[in-house]
Amino acid sequence: MTHWRRLGGAALALLLVVVLGTLGYVALGFGVMNALFQTVTTVSTVGYREIEPLSRAGQAFTMVLILVGVGAAFYLFGVLMETLIEGRLNELFGRRRMDQSIAATRDHVIICGWGRVGRSIASEVQAAGRRVVLVERNEEVIPPGIPVVTGDATEDDVLRAAGIERAAALVAAVDSDSANSFITLGARALKPELFIVARARSEESAEKLRRAGANRVVNPQVIGGARMAAFVLRPHVAEFLDVVMHEENLEFRLEEVTVAEESALVGRTVRDARIREETGALVLALRHADGTFRTNPPPSTEIRPGHVIIAIGTEAELGALVRYVKGG
Repeated sequence: MTHWRRLGGAALALLLVVVLGTLGYVALGFGVMNALFQTVTTVSTVGYREIEPLSRAGQAFTMVLILVGVGAAFYLFGVLMETLIEGRLNELFGRRRMDQSIAATRDHVIICGWGRVGRSIASEVQAAGRRVVLVERNEEVIPPGIPVVTGDATEDDVLRAAGIERAAALVAAVDSDSANSFITLGARALKPELFIVARARSEESAEKLRRAGANRVVNPQVIGGARMAAFVLRPHVAEFLDVVMHEENLEFRLEEVTVAEESALVGRTVRDARIREETGALVLALRHADGTFRTNPPPSTEIRPGHVIIAIGTEAELGALVRYVKGG
């Protein structure tokens, strides 16, 4: 139970004691106002005399009310002091500031689920300089400094609170395949053009997630097994790809650039584009709009809108490639 729920529960318990105490004194023959006054003075232990004579039953009721009411009052007081002493008010204001920050965030990645997979994804995305917003039921497991929306990611209001209308991508990485399917369906309905990556535990679930609208479906167990096999069969190649993709100290990087319709490269061949000469980056493959790859594309290959250029080079060369493709 969160702290604010405990505070609300304590206040509700004290209110319930006051209501039941008032009803009890009314049953003993008090007027409504006198019953409420007698209850408040009894629970608060201010020491006033009884405003109406009490029978033995009334005395017994008053003793029980004192024990229960004082206990509820002290519990509420303790939780309230905890709020002030431990800076819970600052937590509330921090939550508001976080909500305002999320509302101003654009082109971010929404990650649903903060398990081992979600933590790994967030680390990689942040290392690449992209902003993330997490959606998690239990806010207490999220480390400080990461924007988070507490709630069920299958609910549309929670995804809206995470800024799905302004997001560039969403990752459904909760433990349940059915929940990931609902997240995917909801996200696709809220933003049809959103890029969605979903986690799956089985091939059957993977197919359902694709039908639900996921652009990519990943089974971590299958990927992990394939990666381990690659280290056994081609250890140097596998390690080189790992280093290129994840090692910050390596000079070379892999990058992808989408050719827009307004790019001056549209209609030119790979030879005429002179990408290597103009930027220094080496083109490894072209991905066509239908999803197929053309590795080591021939010089006569025509560059078209929607082509994705996959290249390797230094950070400066890849930056020049991005500018060159966009500006031509």
